[in-house]
Amino acid sequence: MSGLFIIIGVLALAAGLIIVAIAIRNRGDGENPKATAMLIGGMMLTTFGLLLTIFPIVYAAGDPPSLDAEPAR
Repeated sequence: MSGLFIIIGVLALAAGLIIVAIAIRNRGDGENPKATAMLIGGMMLTTFGLLLTIFPIVYAAGDPPSLDAEPAR
C-alpha cells in the first residue's frame, strides 16, 4: 500500500512542479489572475505530492512506538 502512496506522490509532485513552471513562465507583470491561481495550485499540489511521498518512507524507517517505555523527563 505504501508503494502506491509513493507512486501517486511522485506523480503529484511532478505535476505540481510542471504547473508552477508554466505559471511562472506565463505570469508576465503579475496582473494575470489565471497565472496566479495556477501558481498557488501548483505549489499546493507540489506540497501534497511531497508529503504523500515522504510520510510512507519515514513511517517505514521509524521504530514502532512502545507502550511500555518510561515517559521522558
